[in-house]
Amino acid sequence: MAVTAQMVKELREKTGAGMMDCKKALTETDGNMEKAIDYLREKGIAKAAKKADRIAAEGTTYIFVQGNDGVILEVNSETDFVAKNEGFQNLVKELAAHLLNKKPATVEEALEQQMDNGTTVEDTINAAIAKIGEKITLRRFEVLTKPENAAFGEYLHMGGRIGVLAVLEGTTDQSVAKDVAMHAAALNPKYISRDQVSAQEVEHEREVLTQQALNEGKPENIVAKMVEGRLSKYFEEICIVDQAFVKNPDQKVGQFVKSHGATITNLVRYEVGEGIEKRQDNFAEEVMSQVKK
Repeated sequence: MAVTAQMVKELREKTGAGMMDCKKALTETDGNMEKAIDYLREKGIAKAAKKADRIAAEGTTYIFVQGNDGVILEVNSETDFVAKNEGFQNLVKELAAHLLNKKPATVEEALEQQMDNGTTVEDTINAAIAKIGEKITLRRFEVLTKPENAAFGEYLHMGGRIGVLAVLEGTTDQSVAKDVAMHAAALNPKYISRDQVSAQEVEHEREVLTQQALNEGKPENIVAKMVEGRLSKYFEEICIVDQAFVKNPDQKVGQFVKSHGATITNLVRYEVGEGIEKRQDNFAEEVMSQVKK
């Protein structure tokens, strides 16, 4: 019996197994869906499906740099215990090397790509799920490329709980770039500079601050001036160049970078599980305590 794409799709949805595994199972069982499911279960491949609806909010961030290219990624697991598993760590490194080499545009594109081991990224992850016994997901990644007159700033906090990859142009001093990455890990800026903040966000903040000042009973004739002052403080909170440098609070990060003839052109910060579940850990305080040592 001919195996159709629709049959492969149906088997994938039922088992969570990879495309090539599903096609092989259907071929081996002459297109019998139930027998194909049993085939995958016997091979341990269908284990991934049982874990598909679990929450994977632990895991690690990882950074891999080679020459002028660097990648930062987040791979999630269900427990911190598995995140420290050697098999999981090796998988993360394999994925990082693949992403840096192939430079896919999206996670979806990456999952369909062939790895050096002859299987797709998705199948490789599913094989790890079957072996390790937890849901594992490649959540996100970003590949950055720097020019020759630039430096990568790499920093992993707590073995990958927070990961930051920065690009500083105008200097090749990696220690300067790493200081910027460590600062970003501690204070979690949303933007590099004010010109990256949308007019819509600025206007929304201005409206909130205006109402706040009016509710405080401030005279209308001084509200506008107060709002602009508070708006400036808002920028200091969200833009890294305007933030007080954790290693020297008397100096702005922008001033520190400029003193080395550099500018920050790219910055990616990942925190494991952010947006998936609330965390109580105060990572900012932990990072700052290490930076100031």
